[in-house]
Amino acid sequence: MTKAVITGTGLYTPPDAISNDELVASFNQYVSEYNDAHAAEIAAGDREPLVPSSSEFIVKASGIESRYSVDKAGVLDPSCMRPRIRTRSNDEPSLMCEMSISAARECLDRAGREPDDVDAVLAACSNLPRPYPALAVEVQEHLGAGRFGFDMNVACASAAFGIQTAVNMIEGGSAESVLMVNPEICTAHLNFRDRDSHFIFGDVCTAVLVESEERAAGRGFNVLGTRLITKFSNNIRNNFGFLNPSETQPRPDYDRLFVQNGRRVFKDVGPMVAELIAGHVGDLGLNTDDLRRLWLHQANINMNTLIAKRVLGHEPSAEEMPSVLHEFGNTSSASPVIVFHRHHEDLASGDLAVMCGFGAGYSAGSVVLRRA
Repeated sequence: MTKAVITGTGLYTPPDAISNDELVASFNQYVSEYNDAHAAEIAAGDREPLVPSSSEFIVKASGIESRYSVDKAGVLDPSCMRPRIRTRSNDEPSLMCEMSISAARECLDRAGREPDDVDAVLAACSNLPRPYPALAVEVQEHLGAGRFGFDMNVACASAAFGIQTAVNMIEGGSAESVLMVNPEICTAHLNFRDRDSHFIFGDVCTAVLVESEERAAGRGFNVLGTRLITKFSNNIRNNFGFLNPSETQPRPDYDRLFVQNGRRVFKDVGPMVAELIAGHVGDLGLNTDDLRRLWLHQANINMNTLIAKRVLGHEPSAEEMPSVLHEFGNTSSASPVIVFHRHHEDLASGDLAVMCGFGAGYSAGSVVLRRA
């Protein structure tokens, strides 16, 4: 049976970054204005005052120091607190398509491929720009790639699920080269007025090329196995959907954005992911002691340290568990691909590693890789 190989990755980063200090200044201005506007109710005990945030709180809670945004000005404007995105005509490529094309071109260049070498395009991400036409088909059109394409959404685990889908295509013979893109404009689904989550997400796009071992010709990372799990939970949820206008009791804006019970997620997901990775590696006849690297979803530095410690059996080093949280924040499905993209070139032939995405659903996916 033909095996699959990851032969290239690409990364698109928006030009503007937002530091914790900038984000906190905007949030605290909103808090001050809110508390002033409702001072009488707060004094009477009829309304709870909002609590200011701080950069120190953000770093301690998450490890995040900065994040990128497709529109910094809108996010930092206390009267707006969301990215302002220009409305485009149907004849223009969407913003998410443009991001995908940029990441895809770097990915193909790194793999030494042209767009017409690609058989299929997958768009795997947490939020899609519309129900149809599929973003993947739009990318296919503007890139000039692929015979077909389709979209996938498994929240922060989407890239891992997308890689397994690409592997299945290659092993099943329906494609020899599959391009996956992970465009994430997470700042558009984030409630920047919520102290517990306003700092979490950033915007980015990644791309991964998965090819048959015959095409790879001894290059890249061999996919030794993939494993996916899901378990329903409301602890991470986004209620935005096409039925919102038809609901008999319209939801408030904050309920149609990202919401989570962070403490419960930490308690549930960390052990689940550690067990997934360790069990997957063991079932492949391999030993976790031999893992050189873990490319984990960048949700929270404390959670990732817990996962790595359970998998490796010791406190992980920066080499074993590299992180980009401080620069990018949580970029949903794209985040483990960013870590792979930034931290793989030093691995030697034969080195064993794992890429893992996890998040809402709950959902998680493990991809065990060996450097060719």
